[in-house]
Amino acid sequence: MTVPGGGAPGAPGRNRVDPKKLLLGKWTAVVPRDREKHFLVVKVLDPDVAGGAPTKVHLEAVLSRRVLTVPWRELEDPAVWKQGWVQVS
Repeated sequence: MTVPGGGAPGAPGRNRVDPKKLLLGKWTAVVPRDREKHFLVVKVLDPDVAGGAPTKVHLEAVLSRRVLTVPWRELEDPAVWKQGWVQVS
């Protein structure tokens, strides 16, 4: 979720992402690739260190079911991703 103003408290302009709640999260690519803009987190890859944050996530395109692997921190960048399935211009 984002707070009013477009980011997490203390991190203006960032998507607020809790790594423990990534699984089955819905995301919209700001710049669609191959007509794919809506994605679902289908897998969270285990951290390199026990008890640490995950390193990457698998995003499945709703349209084609193609899977992208991206660093989970990339989801915090509102220039690349929007939380939820939203309309982008």
